[in-house]
Amino acid sequence: MMTDLRLPAARVLAAGLLAAALGAQAQAPAAVNDGTAARNAPAAAAARAASVPAAAIASSSGDVRVLVVAEQEATLSSQMGRDSRVTAMPRQVGDTFRAGDLLVAFDCSERVALVKEAEAKLLRAREIHLSKLKQQSLGAVADIDVVTAAADAETARAQLESAKAQERQCTIPAPFPGLVVRTRAHAHEVVKPGEPLLDILNTASLRVQLYVPSSWVRWVRPGTRFKVQIDETGATYNAQVSKISGRIDGSSQTVELLGRFDRMPARVLPGMIGKATFEGAPR
Repeated sequence: MMTDLRLPAARVLAAGLLAAALGAQAQAPAAVNDGTAARNAPAAAAARAASVPAAAIASSSGDVRVLVVAEQEATLSSQMGRDSRVTAMPRQVGDTFRAGDLLVAFDCSERVALVKEAEAKLLRAREIHLSKLKQQSLGAVADIDVVTAAADAETARAQLESAKAQERQCTIPAPFPGLVVRTRAHAHEVVKPGEPLLDILNTASLRVQLYVPSSWVRWVRPGTRFKVQIDETGATYNAQVSKISGRIDGSSQTVELLGRFDRMPARVLPGMIGKATFEGAPR
């Protein structure tokens, strides 16, 4: 469950959508290679994003195409050590949840049994240690026997903690409040370790992503205000720059900005596109 300024997937998807929105044709290659494949971006968007002219990103009028993204999003996967059966997946696409709500549960009968076994071993080790202490007070055992019994009890305690940690992996709670945008498995299915199960995002943590001419770094600062008109809603919202990328894209001579809404809009969703207008932008 991440807020990196340069999310590889978001950058690839953003560039593709911005180019498509303006109907621009790729003229100069702008290779994007961050070492990570776009996780959720469609192949078509990734192909379009491979070459984006600067004119498709920022116009000379001061208007800039923007993409709405979620600051918090995650793909949840199984952390079980081997193939496991899903016993419950109560949230489906479009369902909302609160932080800590159950999103996925696995068959945990074996791990519950291991916890009980570890508890029994710890109880036995502690009783032996107490017995050795009593015998030591009577001079009936050597000190090394008491030390060994204490070490055995500590080992049993650590084994119990390990068993409980594995038992906790039988459920996946929501890391933040949000909604389900994609399900990749269903109850009663057997999934492999690390297999993706759910895609989730927090719709209350929306931000806008945009690319502006590199020359704008002379006057754009965190806090610089602008207006965002979303194509899908037709409404205009007040926003301000929150972060500026620390690197200029050499092929397109643009820099990535992230902005936040002054007030979180109710009808805006991640993936929507629009236009940002900066008053006083150089023509």
